[in-house]
Order: sequence, then structure tokens, then C-alpha cells
Amino acid sequence: MKYDIIGDIHGCYDTLAALLDKLDYQIIDGCYQHDSRKVIFVGDFVDRGPKQLEVIECAKAMVEAGHALAVMGNHELNAIAYATPDPKDGGYLRRHSEHNQRNHQEFLDAFEGKPEKYTEVIDWFYQLPMWLEFDNLRIIHACWDQEAITRIKTEYGESPYLSEPLLIASADPKQWEYEALETLLKGKEIRLGDGHSYLDPSGIRRYNMRVRWWDATATTYRAAFMGPKAALPHISTDTIEEDHLVDYPDTEKPLIIGHYWMRGTPEPLAPNIACVDYSIAMSDGKICAYRWDGESVLSADKYVTVQRLEP
Repeated sequence: MKYDIIGDIHGCYDTLAALLDKLDYQIIDGCYQHDSRKVIFVGDFVDRGPKQLEVIECAKAMVEAGHALAVMGNHELNAIAYATPDPKDGGYLRRHSEHNQRNHQEFLDAFEGKPEKYTEVIDWFYQLPMWLEFDNLRIIHACWDQEAITRIKTEYGESPYLSEPLLIASADPKQWEYEALETLLKGKEIRLGDGHSYLDPSGIRRYNMRVRWWDATATTYRAAFMGPKAALPHISTDTIEEDHLVDYPDTEKPLIIGHYWMRGTPEPLAPNIACVDYSIAMSDGKICAYRWDGESVLSADKYVTVQRLEP
């Protein structure tokens, strides 16, 4: 099977539709499809953009009709936790704080007055696997950490789907499940230290940084930094003392990820790792797909992009 792996969408339906048109998908029987290819969505369907429900209905229809596959992004995980009561204190697994609500408001607004539809969508998020693995391809939202995946399989069964016990455990920062899901769906992060911080693309001040977790040559904070180039002067050149890498050598299967707010011209991060998130949530961002035809070495010429159309 040949796959078109589509990156984070964040409620930008018009741009998604333009990308599917560019990839030669046609609407037949109410959903986009292709006569010889299938889409894989890497998650983060929601939050930030103006057409949350339209994105979900499009992706859900494609998945249910067998024309697409999808994995869970951190925004789907957050949405599930935001909607799930915390059995310990009567609140919610993701606190309804001002910060969390503000980041989730576009999604909540889309379902105002539609409680049954809201429940239906949260249930669908639960049906998204956290990872996909084929004979010669892997898909995950942020980081393929085999140790974390193996432990989840050992403790919670072989299924790649989120269970309620795993969800509840992952909401507690003191539990190993918290770090496991944070790594898989949000990426490997380390503390900047020494009072260093930077502003992310959303304008939020960050004291942790995402790292190039696959890159064994990135031994300093600045070299390992996975974030906006404008923040680089604020990142230390000191050597990283803690373990910040995840073992994923060039001999492993090709891996496609999203999540990282990449900028510029798309190109693989490593011979066998490609990111398809190119900052659609920003006004000058774009939606991105990688057209995978079975190759073991990924190539920049397999990317297809569309500039954001939403105002």
C-alpha cells in the first residue's frame, strides 16, 4: 500500500481540502478517496483553527470508510483528559484551568449546544491508536520510544489503543505512564536549566525544550534544541549531562511524525525519519504530506505542501 501521511491540521479544514485535492483525492460517496493510495493522519486534528468540526468529520469519514488511518496526537489526548472526570478529586484529568481552557477554546466552541456530538467525538478520539507499525513503516505523533511502547504493551496489553486505566495513570506526573505518554505524543523534553527560557510559536514562555531525540551528535543544549530558530540565542551551548536521546538508528524502519512546528522547506530529519508538521496553526504556516511509496530512505522530493488558506 502507498500512503500519503498528513501532518497536524489544527482545525484548518480549507487547507486540508486543498491538500487532498492536490494529492488527487476525490469526494466519492461523501468522503475523500484515492483509487490507489490511502491517507495516514498523524493526529492533532483540533484546537487553534476555525473549522474544528469540519476537520473531524472529514477525517472520521475517511477512516470509517477505509480510505484513511490515523493516530492520536497530544491534542486528542488532551481533549480526552479534559472531558474525563478525575476519580481522585472530582475534578478532571486535565484541569479546567484558564490556560488549558484558552488553548482548547476553539474546540469547545465548535460543540457549544451539541453535547451528544461532543461525546461522540471524544469517543472517536479514544478509538485512535497511539502508534501504527507496518512491516516497513512506523507512524507516531512525536517520538518512537520502543522502551515506552514495550512497557505499555507489557502492563496494559498489546493493543496500541488508550485504555481508561492508562489514561488515569498518565495524568499523574509521579507515575511512569505520565512520562511514557508525554514522550510518545509530545516528544522528549529536558529542562533548560540555569534560568534559561524562550518563547514558543504560541507566545508561551518555555523552561523545558524539545530535543532532537534521535540525533546522537546533538550533545549540547543548542545542538539538541527542537524549536523556533529565533530562540536559539537563548539556548545554552553547555553539554547536556542528562539522558536526552531515544535509540532510533538509521537501520530502523522509516518513521513519520508530526508535532514539531517545523518551518521552511520540508526535508527529512534523518535518512529514516520525516516530520510532516509545518506550523499550519500559524498564519504563514502550511499543511504538509509525505507521499510514501515503500522507500526505506526518505527523500525531500516526496513532500507535498499547501500554504495555510484560513485567515
